Amino acid sequence: MISLKSEREIKAMMESGAILASIHQALRDFIREGVTTADIDRFVHHRIEQAGAVAAQIGYEGYKFATCTSVNDEICHGFPSRYQLKAGDIVKVDFCVDLKGAISDSCWCYAVGEISEEHQRLLEVTKKSLYLGIEAAKVGNRIGDIGHAIQSYVESEGFGVVRDFIGHGIGPTIHEDPGIPHYGIQGKGQRLREGMTITIEPMVTTGTWQMKMDKNGWTARTRDGGYCAQYEHSLAITKEGPIIMTEQEL
Repeated sequence: MISLKSEREIKAMMESGAILASIHQALRDFIREGVTTADIDRFVHHRIEQAGAVAAQIGYEGYKFATCTSVNDEICHGFPSRYQLKAGDIVKVDFCVDLKGAISDSCWCYAVGEISEEHQRLLEVTKKSLYLGIEAAKVGNRIGDIGHAIQSYVESEGFGVVRDFIGHGIGPTIHEDPGIPHYGIQGKGQRLREGMTITIEPMVTTGTWQMKMDKNGWTARTRDGGYCAQYEHSLAITKEGPIIMTEQEL
């Protein structure tokens, strides 16, 4: 069932998203060589609570951490650990904020020190594909239009689009209908309606998009060891166009 949000509910989600975005902004300076992914998790958790909100991922389907911190070939759902970041790594930090019942969700990808030219281009293409998907998220368009915008651009640049993990509706819980694939056929799929709130979160790989699961049952990584980048925003579908609720540049 798809939940259509009122202006009041969207405003509340934007307030939640502003907290989340401010933490991602703070991570730009915090993430560096020698920091562990557990350090990142503690930093994010503290900032969420400091803002009077709740780390919504803790306890979700048994997940134990405030963040997913996925490094290099890890596609998503990486567990925070004692792993120390080193120059050349890329780390995806994905988390959700619950502010008095209003949920926001965003992932951002960070380069550690100097990274290779290929991996820098991976980050740039992935981020651009996110915004191309957002541009397609208009009232009257279809879900396939979002996926087509992302897939056609990413594949034209020589990268792969992960199929096993997709965007989703958001609110009143983290994962709601509808699913939002980052691949698809233009003009196909459910029509987008005013009041829908969704995430778009392309996961883009340097090699194959196919994945394998770690023994922990959560962490997915590329089958061929290629690097993966991910950027994600929560947005509201409105008659004036998509509103990004987790924008960092406001």
